[in-house]
Amino acid sequence: MNKLRAIIWGLAIIALGVIFGGNALGLFNIDFFFDGWWTLFIIVPSAISLITEKGKLASLVVLAVGIYLLLAAQNVFSYDVAWKVIVATILIVAGLAIIFKSFCRGNNDKEVEKKVQDLENDKAMDSQTAIFSGSDRVYNGEVFSGSNLVAVFGGVELNLINAKFEKDTVIKAFCLFGGIDIKVPEDVQVKIKSGFIFGGASDDRKGETGKSKYTIYLDANGGFGGISVNDKKK
Repeated sequence: MNKLRAIIWGLAIIALGVIFGGNALGLFNIDFFFDGWWTLFIIVPSAISLITEKGKLASLVVLAVGIYLLLAAQNVFSYDVAWKVIVATILIVAGLAIIFKSFCRGNNDKEVEKKVQDLENDKAMDSQTAIFSGSDRVYNGEVFSGSNLVAVFGGVELNLINAKFEKDTVIKAFCLFGGIDIKVPEDVQVKIKSGFIFGGASDDRKGETGKSKYTIYLDANGGFGGISVNDKKK
């Protein structure tokens, strides 16, 4: 998807250049600065994300917000009405998402829940918290026994590429308007339970080696953010 996103952004920038050049040469006259032109900075990125990203719900809501604001700028209705409609839309979509996820539980959900209950009281579990900040933790030959990760308007990175594993472990992660990046070795299996609203958790590794001896059970929750599991060394 990264390549597709780059192609779409490239085409959009080229189109912008053609319009500016055409206006300057008098070939045509396209006015960028129409009423509500600034909403394009909301509409265009969210529309591209809707096409290229896995998580469609957040992109769809942001796109709707941009369209509501554009219509308000065009005097289709007032800004007061627009903001009320935006709030109503977010509440309705959030409610539907909660109901939908309660019926559509992932294959790993019950297994992860049980393992979290069994292992979350392990006193050896580490913790990282980033609130309006960043937090990085790199394991170099140390034993990893689990972790609690929290990112609120911030970012957390947990690098386990060179960590030692002696047993199955649990990672509890909460992300709100932020991001969490978890790097794991190729020979460690990861099972994810995701409870996100407007966001999600994804396993972006190229593939496991098939020699997984230990498993990380990731209990991921939050909203308006994302948690990524990958095997990138940097």
